[in-house]
Amino acid sequence: MLSGLVIVDKPQGWTSHDVVGRMRRLAGTRKVGHAGTLDPMATGVLVVGINKATRLLTYIVGTSKTYTATIRLGESTVTDDAEGEVTATRSAASVTEEAVRAGVAALTGEIEQVPSSVSAIKVNGERAYARVRSGEEVKLAARPVTIHRFEVHGLRPERGGEALDVDVLDVDVTVECSSGTYIRALARDLGEALGVGGHLTALRRTQVGPYTIDQAHTLEQLAEELDVLEMSQAARALMPNRELSDEETTEISFGRRIAAGAAAGTPGAATPENPAAGFAPDGTLVALLADKGSYAKPVLVFAPDNEKRAPKPPTAEQQAGQ
Repeated sequence: MLSGLVIVDKPQGWTSHDVVGRMRRLAGTRKVGHAGTLDPMATGVLVVGINKATRLLTYIVGTSKTYTATIRLGESTVTDDAEGEVTATRSAASVTEEAVRAGVAALTGEIEQVPSSVSAIKVNGERAYARVRSGEEVKLAARPVTIHRFEVHGLRPERGGEALDVDVLDVDVTVECSSGTYIRALARDLGEALGVGGHLTALRRTQVGPYTIDQAHTLEQLAEELDVLEMSQAARALMPNRELSDEETTEISFGRRIAAGAAAGTPGAATPENPAAGFAPDGTLVALLADKGSYAKPVLVFAPDNEKRAPKPPTAEQQAGQ
């Protein structure tokens, strides 16, 4: 059974769900998922899991992301990006590069961010964007996010934005951030801090965890040749590695515990939320492991013919009947 990750370069105008549907047809399986939604306007890295590799996706979702983007200062929109209606315009002609860089610096590090009101966050069981579309005013609570890097590459003054009669300023940036960060909210907040409003006009995700745009393929390329990152390769890049002996491989394959890893008892110890990948002597991914005390236990076992969690060893009665 084909299992692994596919690093897709998502095209503009496609939803992440559209890409999953396309990959189901290309891979010939229904068991396909993705690790982190990209808005239709955005392009770039979308990590897709096929069959057993869908069980790795939960550990990819929480990794840091990197984007290149263009922020337009001088216009605000209802969606905080170019897909929404312009709600306000204010000339950005007097905004200096020094002010932009100061505004960017204030939005770097650990911050509290209010997500866009048209995000997919659920409010009383319904997506926020659905409530906005029905005419409801939605205000979401701020949440902590970390902006590891917010770098300005260039400023481009433009005459005539969407309203055709306002001086706008386009700012090209790179953002490296924690999971859960909304880049369009950064654009909105930068514009508000500068007193002119702002929204996102372009967004491209260039990295998700260890997976980069250099590894990505377009859907057209994947239709010609389905390039799948094999499970062991995907796990080696994603999480700490532990090389198992033959005996440890056997024990873990039956869901039994083994001696803890070298990092046990330190902040770097494997946990159920951030496990280590255990590999057999032949390089095969055997299980994801978490340390507890002097032992390591399997969080998830990848058996050759099934996808069961930590299967129990056969009983004496079962062994007698074999």
